[in-house]
Amino acid sequence: MTLTNAHLSSGQSAKTRVVVAMSGGVDSSVAAAMLVREGYDVIGVTLQLYDHGSATGRKGSCCAGQDIHDARRVAETLGIPHYVLDYEKRFKDQVINAFADSYVAGETPIPCVTCNSQIKFTDLLETAKDLGATALATGHYIQRTDGPNGPELRRAVDASRDQSYFLFATTREQLKQLWFPLGGMPKSEVRKLAHEFGLMNAEKADSQDICFVPSGKYSDMIERLKPGARQPGRIVHIDGRDLGHHDGIINYTVGQRRGLKIPAADPLYVIRINPVAHEVVVGPREALRTRTLELRAFNWLLSDTLPVTGDAGLAVHARVRSTQAPKPAALFIDENGNARVTLFASEDGVSAGQACVLYEDDQPHARILGGGTIARTVQDNPYLSGHASAQPYENSAAQRTAPPLPRAR
Repeated sequence: MTLTNAHLSSGQSAKTRVVVAMSGGVDSSVAAAMLVREGYDVIGVTLQLYDHGSATGRKGSCCAGQDIHDARRVAETLGIPHYVLDYEKRFKDQVINAFADSYVAGETPIPCVTCNSQIKFTDLLETAKDLGATALATGHYIQRTDGPNGPELRRAVDASRDQSYFLFATTREQLKQLWFPLGGMPKSEVRKLAHEFGLMNAEKADSQDICFVPSGKYSDMIERLKPGARQPGRIVHIDGRDLGHHDGIINYTVGQRRGLKIPAADPLYVIRINPVAHEVVVGPREALRTRTLELRAFNWLLSDTLPVTGDAGLAVHARVRSTQAPKPAALFIDENGNARVTLFASEDGVSAGQACVLYEDDQPHARILGGGTIARTVQDNPYLSGHASAQPYENSAAQRTAPPLPRAR
């Protein structure tokens, strides 16, 4: 079997140096082993991203002390150099603190997106260049192909493992030097190869949850970083009724049902979070329905400038959750670079801080067009029309509008 990406099987492997980001898991280990087998000059690099003492040995953890040890052992098996780089300060400044700030602002952030775009594909890519490497390879499940305007990203062959939702912020410039050897194969084949290569982590559990929250309790970590983040406030119904109190908005996310501790004849859900008033607004499920999403930090992968779609919009397929298939939508970008997506069918529980990733279609190998972070959602809410006391509203962290987006990328 040869590597799936066309640029990896071009017969130019001899003396071509490639840095592999080795997390200690089976995926990045197999990616490194495949490149070694193809004859590349491979260097393994593992990032120490956070104070991993409390996470060491925890099943399903990522980037913990045991992971660094496992990556080193795999490198020894493959006979390649291996370096551990201390990125703790960068990771805290760019990922952990940003995550906490977003949560305190009432958003539901996705730190993996920031880690990929700011740490792995920016800082680590620069390190790879310093080491004289032509490319940086990772164990992500996504396909990089050659298109008429340069390299493109497509969904992974294994839809259950596809990580394109977390990689939409990859820039066109970064993509020129990124390789993803596993994008064209299912996870089962990766496990099989790990055994064939004799890797000690062939059956290691996949990482789960957020790596820097070993306890799984986001609120505890945020309170340590942002003292006072658990400021109490009121829980109010969208029709204006005061229903009780809460012990901090950081304990709630849009769409949440459990843990409200409010007696009610019908189920109540968190509809929005108002960080300015420290309010958690709840209501029936139908009040969660959303069709309009305004995006910030929009990234377009098809060209170096953003298209202007006008009032007609551009037909796309959008994904607002990593676990769902892309669904029909329309993308609108105005002359100032502001991006907005209208979903053809309403979605429940979409929150500011989440990602909206755009695809060409809903096919298994769909091309990724780009995407952005959701800055504001507008509810498509039939509940409001039948309740005179209920006011139209939007979900927006601190009720602010996203800044204009630059035209060039």
